[in-house]
Amino acid sequence: MDLAHIVLLVVAGLAAGAVNAIAGGGSLITFPSLIAVGLPSVDANVTNSTAVFPGYVSSVVGSRADLAGQRRRLRAVVPSCLLGTVLGCLLLLGTPARAFEVVVPFLVLGAAAILFFQDRLRALVGRATDRRTGGTTSVTAGGTTSAKTEEKAGLTLHVVVFVGAIYGGYFGAALGVMYVAAFALVLDETLNRINALKNVLSACVGLTTVVVFGFFAPVHWGAVLAVAPATIVGGYVGARLARRLPARVLKLLIVSFGAVVGLILLWRAFG
Repeated sequence: MDLAHIVLLVVAGLAAGAVNAIAGGGSLITFPSLIAVGLPSVDANVTNSTAVFPGYVSSVVGSRADLAGQRRRLRAVVPSCLLGTVLGCLLLLGTPARAFEVVVPFLVLGAAAILFFQDRLRALVGRATDRRTGGTTSVTAGGTTSAKTEEKAGLTLHVVVFVGAIYGGYFGAALGVMYVAAFALVLDETLNRINALKNVLSACVGLTTVVVFGFFAPVHWGAVLAVAPATIVGGYVGARLARRLPARVLKLLIVSFGAVVGLILLWRAFG
């Protein structure tokens, strides 16, 4: 990589970290940026998955207060998360690069669409939660839901975590948005606690991809060294600016960017 490539990746990392802190969907910036510096699609994907992991860790630290009372739930679903991620990684590494090149445009376009409809999904989730709880949550003084509710939601939660982790191991853009929407429909919890749960599981997905891709995939570590520290700084700055920056405008720009990138990748795959 030359200096211009390094600058591009650092800027992309800063922007992605800030975007993840404000709206989510930062991989729609870093993934195409890695392609822009000359990495093939699969290489860009595994490098991106490795590079964004530190940002997941910092998000867990930032939301640790909302993890109170969720230790048992995490112990139950983390194995499903790890297994699903490994399967997603193996699916990526075990299929021809052409298969990924064909699928990834639709994943990018789908991630952009989910980010675009994020507010509507949250509104739908809010209405569903109100109907279920009468406008209140079933969180007890200890911060946990009732055992009966946990038992009823347990299987569905495992399926959601497992399927999402497969996607996270294979590609992963907008995984956090998907998890938040799905968890809020399954669990009688506040969105803050759901977001904290999502952060831990995203970190588990990230750690697994780092281990698997670090040993078995063509990770470009120079690009990781450019992107990873920038995502941490961008995440911190984004968290500080979240209340001041017009997130709707920023999200619209990212969705437009993702749509353009998806269409370009679609043209490259089938043109």
